[in-house]
Amino acid sequence: SLGIAGALIVLILVLILTTVLTARSPDPALWPPAPGEPRIEIFVVSHGYHAGLVLPRETMAEAASQRGHVALGAMAQRFAGYRFVEIGWGDESFYRHVPNIASLTFGLAVRALFRPGNPSVVHVVGLPGYPREVFPRTDIIRVELSGGGFARMLDALEASFSKQGGSPPEPLGAGLYGPSLFYRGVDAFHVFNVCNHWV
Repeated sequence: SLGIAGALIVLILVLILTTVLTARSPDPALWPPAPGEPRIEIFVVSHGYHAGLVLPRETMAEAASQRGHVALGAMAQRFAGYRFVEIGWGDESFYRHVPNIASLTFGLAVRALFRPGNPSVVHVVGLPGYPREVFPRTDIIRVELSGGGFARMLDALEASFSKQGGSPPEPLGAGLYGPSLFYRGVDAFHVFNVCNHWV
């Protein structure tokens, strides 16, 4: 009905406005890379209502080992047969129960955005090839990071996984598409802390 459609439009506009108002400027010491500095290619992927980061799995594995990242090291091993790994973060109920836009309900959207303390999950997917080959209809932005920028990003990704002591995180269950799994996340999801801010 028009009432539900109108409410969804208002929610989307609020989300866009919040994203714009809380956007952060880049750190010039980390991005863009200085001329002649080695670059690491990553991708920002938008699936319409979820955004994620796609990283070269082997490069992630090497850096995770050097930096002592337990969760990312475990992801690199679990998805060892894949060239790239996509990692996303979001509200547990919304992310796990809304596989596509057709599954979106007004109640789920309102609860995810405005209820305090929503638990989060991390979604990890193994990709066999370049993101544009795997997701031909998806909005994708290619980003070149410096070594320092890539390391800082990995630190933040590692901190997104909930871990018990020094143990690698255990999967919560199957992910949304392809070879994917959900893991318990850190931080609460709400209108001022959505997947776009996380990315």
